[in-house]
Amino acid sequence: MITSQSSAAAASPSSDPRPHAVVIGSGFGGLAAAVRLGARGYRVTVLEKLPEIGGRARVFRQDGHVFDAGPTIVTAPYLFEELWTLCGRKMADDVTLVPLDPFYTVRFADGETFRCNGDAEGMRAEVARLSPDDVAGYERFLKESEEIFKVGFQGLSSIPFDSPLDMLKVLPDFIRLRSDRSVFAHVAKHIKNPYLRMALSFHPLFVGGNPFQVTSIYSLIAYLERHWGVHWAMGGTGKLASGLAGLIEGQGGVVRCNTEVAALTLDGRRATGVRLASGEEIKADIVVSNADSAYTYHKLLPSGYPRSLMNNRLDDARQSMSLFVWYVGTRGTQGLWRDVGHHTILMGPRYKELLDDIFHKRILADDFSLYIHRPTVTDPSLAPAGGDSFYILSPVPNTKGSTEWPQAAEAYRDRIADALEATLLPGLRRQMTVSRMITPAYFRDALLSWDGAAFGPEPLFRQSAWFRPHNRSEDVDGLYLVGAGTHPGAGLPGVLSSARILDKVVPDARVVA
Repeated sequence: MITSQSSAAAASPSSDPRPHAVVIGSGFGGLAAAVRLGARGYRVTVLEKLPEIGGRARVFRQDGHVFDAGPTIVTAPYLFEELWTLCGRKMADDVTLVPLDPFYTVRFADGETFRCNGDAEGMRAEVARLSPDDVAGYERFLKESEEIFKVGFQGLSSIPFDSPLDMLKVLPDFIRLRSDRSVFAHVAKHIKNPYLRMALSFHPLFVGGNPFQVTSIYSLIAYLERHWGVHWAMGGTGKLASGLAGLIEGQGGVVRCNTEVAALTLDGRRATGVRLASGEEIKADIVVSNADSAYTYHKLLPSGYPRSLMNNRLDDARQSMSLFVWYVGTRGTQGLWRDVGHHTILMGPRYKELLDDIFHKRILADDFSLYIHRPTVTDPSLAPAGGDSFYILSPVPNTKGSTEWPQAAEAYRDRIADALEATLLPGLRRQMTVSRMITPAYFRDALLSWDGAAFGPEPLFRQSAWFRPHNRSEDVDGLYLVGAGTHPGAGLPGVLSSARILDKVVPDARVVA
C-alpha cells in the first residue's frame, strides 16, 4: 500500500508474521533496499518525510509540465532490471527505457562542441575532429578506464567494506591502477587537447566529486557509460521510482509519505525501530537508513551515543558540492533550439579555477558551467503540446560557503538566463511559462543533507570504500545504510549497488524470525 497518510492506520498489519524492516527514506537506495528485503522474506515499511516518493528523485508538476527533481541520467539499467526480476516481473512491463544517441553534447565557451555516444568509431572520429594527435592517447585512456571499471565497479561496488582488512585486500589493485592520481591527471596523461581533457574528465561531478581531486578510480564512470549506454525512462525518472514503489506494494509492503522519522529507538546498542516526529513509534527487527549518513548518526541517535571515530567525525567530513537547479517550462518551443538535445553540458570560460571556487573557496563565482536537460526532445509527454520542460543545473558551493541564497537566488538565475539567451536558448524568457528554483538550502532543509550537499560526502579516496560510512553500522546492531552517503557512493549505479550490498550483510529473514 502506498499512502500519503502518516497515521498508524497506514502501517502494515501487525498480524503479518514476517520480520519487520523499516526503511527511512524513499530515494532510489531506499526503494531498492525495500524491494530486496521484501524478496528475502521481510515485511517492509518505507517512511518518507516528503509528500511524495523519490527523495532527491521526487517529481515536480506545474501547469502541465513534469520535472524530475533529481537524477536524469540512467546508466547500468541492469541494476533496475534485477529488482523487477526479484519480484518475478519484467521491468519493460512497467517502465520503458530508451537509449540516447548522442549521450550528451559538451559545448565549450567559444562554441566548439564534443558529442559523446556509444559508437566506438564515432567517438574516435569525434576525437580526431578536435585533435588528430590525441586519437592514440584516447585509445590508451579507454583501455585503462576499462581496467579501472572492471576492478572499481564490477569488482568492488557490490561488496561491503566492513573491515580495514577489506581495504587491504584491494590496495594492490588500487596501487597498480594509480589511484593516487586524480581523474584529470589520468586523462591528461594521455590527452593533450584542452577541450578533450575537459570532456573526458568532468564525469566525477555526476557523483559530487572534483575531477582534480577525486581518485582516478572514478574514471570508470566514462567507461560505464560506454559499456551500458545512457538511457531515458519514458515518463521521467520518477516513473522508475513509482515502478519500484509498485513492486513494494506487490510484496505486501507499505510506503508512507508525509512521515518524518525523528529518532531511532534502541535497546542498548540494538535498533528496535523508529520514533516519528508525530510521536508514534514503529517497532522493527532491522532498520535501513536511506537518509544522509551524517544526519543518521548525528540527528537520529541520542546525544552522547557512543560512535566509532569515523562516524563521530562525519559532521566534519568534506561534503560534496551542492546544486542550483532552475526548472523552466516553455510554450511553442519544440521547433526551436534544434542544437539543444536531451543532455547538454555548457562549459564556462574557466574549468579548474571554477572548481576551486566551488570546492575549496566555497564562493559563488561570477561565471558558471551548466547542465541543460531537455527531456521533451525524447519524451514530449512531459510538457503541454509544443512546449518543453527544462532542468538547468549549476554546481555551486554547499552551505558551508557564505552565500545567502534567499538573497542571491534570483540574481543568479538571471545571470544564467542571460548566458543561455546569448548562447543556446535565444528568446528563452519570451517563451517561458513556468519558473521554479532549488538551491543548497533545499538540500539542507527539505532533504536533510548535511551542509546542503547534493551527493553526500565528497568522493575523495580518504572518504571512499572502507573510509566511507559502512553499509552495516558498527555502532548500532540492526542498523544498515544505503544511498549516496555510504559505500559505494552517489549516482544511480552507486545507490542501487548500496542496496545490493544488503544481500550480503542483512541476515536472512528466517534467521531473524
